[in-house]
Amino acid sequence: MSKSSRSQVITCKAAVCWGNGEPMKIEEIQVEPPKSSEIRVKMLYASFCHSDILCAQGFPIPLYPRVLGHEGVGVVESIGDEVKDLREGDLVIPGYIGECQECENCTSGKTNLCLKHPLTLNGLMPDGTSRMSVRGQKLYHLLSCSTWSEYMVVDANLVYKIDPNLNLAHASFLSCGFSTGFGSSWKVAKVEKGSSIAVIGLGAVGLGAIEGARIQGASQIIGVDINERKKEKAQAFGMTDFINPKESEKSISELIKEKTGGLGVDFCIECSGVTSLISEALVATKPGIGKAIVVGGGNAATVQINFLSLLCGGTLMGCIFGGLKIKSDFPYLFEKCNKKELHLDELLTHKIPLEDINKAFQLIKQPDCVKVLIKIE
Repeated sequence: MSKSSRSQVITCKAAVCWGNGEPMKIEEIQVEPPKSSEIRVKMLYASFCHSDILCAQGFPIPLYPRVLGHEGVGVVESIGDEVKDLREGDLVIPGYIGECQECENCTSGKTNLCLKHPLTLNGLMPDGTSRMSVRGQKLYHLLSCSTWSEYMVVDANLVYKIDPNLNLAHASFLSCGFSTGFGSSWKVAKVEKGSSIAVIGLGAVGLGAIEGARIQGASQIIGVDINERKKEKAQAFGMTDFINPKESEKSISELIKEKTGGLGVDFCIECSGVTSLISEALVATKPGIGKAIVVGGGNAATVQINFLSLLCGGTLMGCIFGGLKIKSDFPYLFEKCNKKELHLDELLTHKIPLEDINKAFQLIKQPDCVKVLIKIE
């Protein structure tokens, strides 16, 4: 491809969400060339995340029409003038939080929310504009990327270059869901060797949290899910005990305490996004020293929390992207991947072409579904 052709608008196929409750529609869209700090990526694979469903429903802001998708892997097609660390032909995955390594937040060691490259929720690029359109109408991005498209433009600070020898499906899963769970155990909870942890919700995020807890050396890892089929899957990642709340009239916190001699766990990670379970996660932790971490996304504006558990010293906190930093932490994660220490092959349960994207919304409801891989090319 010549330099002149790389500066042209590309017409390609993408899955467009036109409104809450409406099916995705495969459209011919236009994708502009990258600006100075951006890259244009030819997508190879994408994957389906629960957050895509929430955004289709208008969370946190109803933005339509919109190209969804924030997990995926692709090859750099063209680069902006100021991009230094990437070349055309590089394989990359998107990560929706940047890391400048210089701002107050990046240097604090307390958060992964960079001030120079902040989390983008307005469906636009950092300069406040879009790089996509359909029949002349602006299309909104999802977290500055939009992977359910044959091509996308993303800020170069929000991608991670990967080893071309990696399994591309696995690389797609590492761009959000699984990594978010893994990071919540590793970076946020800071799970200690010999500690106990409960993970509520055993989708890709929850399985990542279990894997992270196992690698950190937790001695008791309790998985909680109403889907009995998740038991065997979670055991492959390191779960030691399983709770199906449907099999008892007791609360989840009571069931977790029964598994821990009445004390509760050191850490509880809530991955389901069910707001009533946030308080349950806090109550399920040890008095005074327990830590509950909210990871799963939901569309409720407020939640009710057990006052006594907070008053007795319990810690309740949330995190985004599992507290991971794209430059500092992803190398460790991919090192584990290269060494085959992560059970990513257990995540893939379904494959579909982009044209069948609406099928993914049905597949994700099936009891045996964990991750749906979307073939783009």
